[in-house]
Amino acid sequence: MSSSLATVAYIGATILFILSLGGLSNQTTALRGNLYGMVGMTLAVLATVFGPQVTAAGLPWIIGAMVIGGGIGLYAARTVQMTQMPELVALMHSMVGLAAMLVGFATYIDPTASAGFEGAAKTIHELEIYIGIFIGAVTFAGSVIAFGKLSGRVSGNPVLLPGRHWLNLAGLLVVIYFGGVFMQAHDVQSGMLPVIVMTIVALLFGVHMVMAIGGADMPVVVSMLNSYSGWAAAATGFMLSNDLLIVVGALVGSSGAILSYIMCNAMNRSFISVIAGGFGTTSAPKPAAGGAAQPVGEVTPVTALETAELLREAKSVIIVPGYGMAVAQAQHTVFEITKFLREKGVNVRFGIHPVAGRMPGHMNVLLAEAKVPYDIVFEMDELNEDFPDTDVTMVIGANDIVNPSAQDDPSSPIAGMPVLEVWKAKTSIVMKRSMASGYAGVDNPLFYKDNNRMLFGDAKKMLDEVLTALRA
Repeated sequence: MSSSLATVAYIGATILFILSLGGLSNQTTALRGNLYGMVGMTLAVLATVFGPQVTAAGLPWIIGAMVIGGGIGLYAARTVQMTQMPELVALMHSMVGLAAMLVGFATYIDPTASAGFEGAAKTIHELEIYIGIFIGAVTFAGSVIAFGKLSGRVSGNPVLLPGRHWLNLAGLLVVIYFGGVFMQAHDVQSGMLPVIVMTIVALLFGVHMVMAIGGADMPVVVSMLNSYSGWAAAATGFMLSNDLLIVVGALVGSSGAILSYIMCNAMNRSFISVIAGGFGTTSAPKPAAGGAAQPVGEVTPVTALETAELLREAKSVIIVPGYGMAVAQAQHTVFEITKFLREKGVNVRFGIHPVAGRMPGHMNVLLAEAKVPYDIVFEMDELNEDFPDTDVTMVIGANDIVNPSAQDDPSSPIAGMPVLEVWKAKTSIVMKRSMASGYAGVDNPLFYKDNNRMLFGDAKKMLDEVLTALRA
């Protein structure tokens, strides 16, 4: 393939990637967006593999690597459960970071990669390598820890070291200092030590940064790492002088940054406060004197049969899914209940909080998998005003996103966080295994409200019983 033809293919792939992002911004066009992305990536890979920069001797190695990587990807796609998607996404982000690191070292060591760079061009090229390795290392280490937290292998509690911000500052100063040493190195041998030291510091920084972030902020962390992986890809593009990688990396990096901003707003948190860490433990913190008010009242349990009766008599129902639905794999039963109620003339809708689940769009993906119609799935802002006119709201495995303390208790850790106002419905039903607090470690006064009922047990089992009772 000639250089001009490869350039045309890259332009076509770039257009398809932009169309893909546009399609993925809406549920009804998401499938088309995915198809655009797949076609664009296929075109980009073919243009690269058969382009002028790949020699015949290297082609078998590339094809072999593609077969192995494609096989692993196909196996993961067929075996990974929907509940494991957040950690899979984090693991994929780590691979992008690792690739950026390895490409950076290979580019620096390979004398032919730097051939033709002199003066200012050589300085810029070496700076690209140094920054690319740094971003890649932070992305790789941070994504591995995120994978551990999301999969339960690492505790969701934030690890807050004494003077952690000073440690981060010291690490940044070390990276800057050795960056100066690296830029003044006269050969590869003298430049390896500073770049290795920087890589170690960057890896430690990535680990420390994500370890300090609590479980309640993990959806923001996933989108943040998505942004980092994009910038790592862009850095790789600069190192390899590949225009397509630069453009695609910039698209992913900027879209991930915008998504992180949106999700921070959805939690009433600043991006800096998320990076600073500390919010979201897996166990409820002990209240301090003068701290957040503790819930008062009695919990009213309800049976599956009573829940079915409430749903049967309702004219309007709003379902709020959470991570508990994902863990129980209850989305298909939820769809069957929704289908039954809609056939009886009940107005059933779904309310999705931006940070429900463990990654952006987690609940939307689960509902789409269960064939829930897109037109009855709404964002939080679209439904909050409708709760007072709703007969029954069903909260399935969600907690923090329906906590009234966010509005009623200024001393609460989640004060000011926008939430779904399910307690304003005539009757709310919360499905949980126990009275345990949510991922943010904050007690929920919703459980004790007079119009609330608690349906305890595994979500899948309880919903199966509700469906059976409805059909009977």
